[in-house]
Amino acid sequence: MKKYAALLVLFFFESLVFSQELENAWVYFEDKPSSPTYFSNPLTMLTQRALDRRINQSIALDIKDVPLEASYISSVSSSPEIKIKARSKWLNALHVQGTKANIDLLLSLTGVSSVDYGNNALNKLSSKPSKKRRKFSDLKEVESLDYGVTSNQIRMLQGEYLHDLGFTGQGYHIAVIDAGFKGVETISAFSRLRDSNLMNGEILGGYDFVNRSMDYYADTGSTHGLSVLSTIGAYSETAFIGSAPDAHFYLFVSEDAANETPLEESLWVEAAERADSLGVDIINTSLGYTTFDDSSYNYTYADMDGATTFISRGAEIACSKGMVLVTSAGNEGSNSWKYISAPADAISVLTVGAVNATEQIASFSSFGPSSDNRVKPEVLAQGKNVYVINSSGNIALSNGTSFSSPIMAGMVACLWQSFPLKSASEIRQLIIESSNLYGNPTTQKGYGIPDFKSIYQSLLAQGLDMVSIQIYPNPVEEILRVQIPNVKGDFEIQLYDVSGKLVFINKLSRTDSEINVERLATGIYFMNILYGAQLNTIKLVKK
Repeated sequence: MKKYAALLVLFFFESLVFSQELENAWVYFEDKPSSPTYFSNPLTMLTQRALDRRINQSIALDIKDVPLEASYISSVSSSPEIKIKARSKWLNALHVQGTKANIDLLLSLTGVSSVDYGNNALNKLSSKPSKKRRKFSDLKEVESLDYGVTSNQIRMLQGEYLHDLGFTGQGYHIAVIDAGFKGVETISAFSRLRDSNLMNGEILGGYDFVNRSMDYYADTGSTHGLSVLSTIGAYSETAFIGSAPDAHFYLFVSEDAANETPLEESLWVEAAERADSLGVDIINTSLGYTTFDDSSYNYTYADMDGATTFISRGAEIACSKGMVLVTSAGNEGSNSWKYISAPADAISVLTVGAVNATEQIASFSSFGPSSDNRVKPEVLAQGKNVYVINSSGNIALSNGTSFSSPIMAGMVACLWQSFPLKSASEIRQLIIESSNLYGNPTTQKGYGIPDFKSIYQSLLAQGLDMVSIQIYPNPVEEILRVQIPNVKGDFEIQLYDVSGKLVFINKLSRTDSEINVERLATGIYFMNILYGAQLNTIKLVKK
């Protein structure tokens, strides 16, 4: 009888401990009552650059752009023992931690529509099997080299063709969402990005969402983001050049290098929302999620349908805002998981697998299709024996789809620079259709390796959607006004005299439309106005 009583006490104690276990959950809200105020003042929720991106692609503002209702957040934060860990305006949700009992009480609050637990067993669904996830950052670095080493990984995509034409990503903003960037602030290969220069690439800012810190160069226990960034933006003349060295960058930390938890998904969505609001054009993410430290949160392959995981749903919204989202397929091709991870399964992202230097598929590159049978990955780039900058500032070899993705993201910026009137979805589709297996995709190679030279030449042959540019007065005495439209990027103005001598060159934006020509000699000139691949030549008479 005493033994039985002891067992009852033990059972009661274990039940009490279990009931106090902290759970991860997403709390969803019904609406956003303050939306009319935000819609009447859009600059209170988005930067002008973000608004311009929508205008240029005919994307209307919608309820997802509106911040979470402040009063709803306040109600949740005042609830006992509840910690708010992340928030998403796109999904109208808070990521919270607390006991199940306390989280369930949130359903009684005004505005709360539902609660979704990371542990599916608590949502009355079947639990998921435990699988060990290999982090993309587990990369083996080997020997360092010192001359022209990135040539193959760019030439494989015919990227040097765009570079030779001057399309190196200038004017395009790329957000790198990753694990850590320690060293970018000191390593010489990134010095060009650290110098504020409109003609070169530049780091515009960033944020560490894991530690809620403005110090995005802090030591996070991982320099994965540093090496990822290097394949796009690092520059060491005659030694190492990224795929878009003149692009501008935001560096966001969303990955907790020490832990694998559902919170990382929510932090990623926060980072993507921040990128959107800042007017970013392209997001690269070399991260993926299938299983976690606590196996009760694990996903199955069936969840890789682009519509189940929190991160993939957020990624899909990011694409709908006019950004190109490039993501790694995953490094699970040769292990038991085998398939792509989230957010690589999202419908509208450009998912990138890996090949070696001779264009043979890397065995580790994750397989598709998505669980709902869509082609994934869509495209391939070099991801085996890729040259990167490592944490010591040296050129090194590494492996992983973590690098095929940013190499591709850089080329996206270069292509978009050459045809700036194309929408994000058009750019993505052009890349897919140029790939060497477009007519016969496979489960691991997708549509194959894109050809950026053929895309450019094909679009040029078709004729451009020309930007309307006017100059006046003509003839002119002192001030020449250039009327240019509200589109992304700069216009280059070149003025030649009748002998063909270049007498003037400058860059104009849509807000900088006056040129003082008072000192020009009287006569006839020819003005070239370059915008992307478009060239307008106008005869100008100086009185």
